[in-house]
Amino acid sequence: MIKNDLFLRALKGETVDRPPVWMMRQAGRYLPEFMELRKKYDFFTRCQTPELASEITVQPIRRYGMDAAILFSDILVIPQAMDIEVQMKPNFGPYLPNPIRTAKDLESVVVPNIEDSLGYVLDAITMTKEKLDNEIPLIGFAGSPWTILCYCVEGQGSKSFDKARGFCFTQPEAAHKLLQKITDTTIAYLKAKVKAGVNAVQVFDSWGGMLSPMDYQEFSWQYIQQIVDALKDDAPVIVFGKGCWFALREMAQSGASAVGVDWTCSAQNARYLTGGQITLQGNFDPARLLSPPEKIKEMVRQMIQDFGKDKYVVNLGHGILPHIPLENAAAFIEAVKSYKE
Repeated sequence: MIKNDLFLRALKGETVDRPPVWMMRQAGRYLPEFMELRKKYDFFTRCQTPELASEITVQPIRRYGMDAAILFSDILVIPQAMDIEVQMKPNFGPYLPNPIRTAKDLESVVVPNIEDSLGYVLDAITMTKEKLDNEIPLIGFAGSPWTILCYCVEGQGSKSFDKARGFCFTQPEAAHKLLQKITDTTIAYLKAKVKAGVNAVQVFDSWGGMLSPMDYQEFSWQYIQQIVDALKDDAPVIVFGKGCWFALREMAQSGASAVGVDWTCSAQNARYLTGGQITLQGNFDPARLLSPPEKIKEMVRQMIQDFGKDKYVVNLGHGILPHIPLENAAAFIEAVKSYKE
């Protein structure tokens, strides 16, 4: 039994004394202990070495005592497993030297055996669970099929992903074939993660907001829905789409346990758009962690009042930024842990 099950109880919609708190990207680049490991090991070495991934996962828990840990990994391990080369270039980000641009390019893309291709992630889960010792739950995650496609087609990060969108609009048949392969891989991957011991999973649709509401339904949402349908009986599923306020109603009706909200949507609108019955997660502006600690605490308390303490998980509206002062991150966590109505 997990000793601090506040996060899991909130996902079930149970009444709690205070909401649980964790931060997207909490295992990583703002922590000095993480930076020490980064000097010694490159990015994918850290992802692919279970000892390192599990250590990075628990670093923020030791320092701040969040109510949930999220496994250190990356959404781009999925295309790697599908035989699409992914590099992580320093000061540049992800780089895919052979992007998918035609139906013929798809012929070499496989739906892999998860144990063979991503066994290192499953081993990292086992090691992390040992380190956590049932203190708090562990979250596993994956990128949405659309978000993965964006990188596979664009070949790198982008502000607009024009090539990815153009591929979908000019070669929809090939696009849907690629999206389905990514979906099938993601479902198998998340199921393997649950079997290995994660207590909940989150799907990150980081680039969903690049699509119009109509195109979102066709090229993103229907594939996320497949993932939710496949996983919801195995573990709680959180769906998070950045810039996807227009899809909050579908997300709330999907069978997911919780819906993540970014900082551009108010608590009132999020509750309204989701029908008021589902657990929401979010949505503190990550850049607001640059505010003075007392201001952060004040804003967090207001945010909890706006969302309500029940059916709510306190989080950021996207991942924590690299240059956030440690005491500011601490103020964010402390404001939630000390919250009283």
